[in-house]
Amino acid sequence: MVPPEGKRRAAWNDVQSMLADLASALAARDPSTAAHCARVTFMSRRLAVWLGWDDRKLRTVEVGAPLHDIGKVTISEALLRKRGPLLPHELAEIRTHPAAGAKLISPIGPARDALPYVLYHHERWDGGGYPTGRRGTQIPEGARLLAVADAFDAMTSTRPYRRALPMSRALGEIERCAGTQFDPSFAHAFLDAWSAGALSDAAAM
Repeated sequence: MVPPEGKRRAAWNDVQSMLADLASALAARDPSTAAHCARVTFMSRRLAVWLGWDDRKLRTVEVGAPLHDIGKVTISEALLRKRGPLLPHELAEIRTHPAAGAKLISPIGPARDALPYVLYHHERWDGGGYPTGRRGTQIPEGARLLAVADAFDAMTSTRPYRRALPMSRALGEIERCAGTQFDPSFAHAFLDAWSAGALSDAAAM
């Protein structure tokens, strides 16, 4: 009979294998999104460590953060690579990726810890996000933490439709949007961790 710890280890190995397969699929289809996910994972985990999260919670970050944009495998490559502003119907298609990602991974039992990160990372503290319009602490804690790192990396990365913002301006946006777009405690923790040098290695990835 396999002891409980052995079962947990085997399940974690299954998750790691699944992560590698899905990350490879995303990288093959959209290398820039795959690189973004790697940087967001790095910053999210560093921020969680900065906040003193325990091993169980850190493991959810390690499972969920790399998969948060996995739903973009369902979006057309032409749209993902489009230069210039998105039209309303194109923006609506992009905004299907959290729900599409959740649908993709939900049948995979060991991936259940990733679901809050995948489904809720575009929700806003003030309730103005998507896909469900949750607000405040209705949004799972991991998704609230990841949302800050996700937005910062998006702002500081060059995209087909715009240039990257300077780091200083992106940090200013995190501060400005604390309490509206972002959970203020995570926004301020991100700024503190960045100032202390705990996150800045991500810029070199």
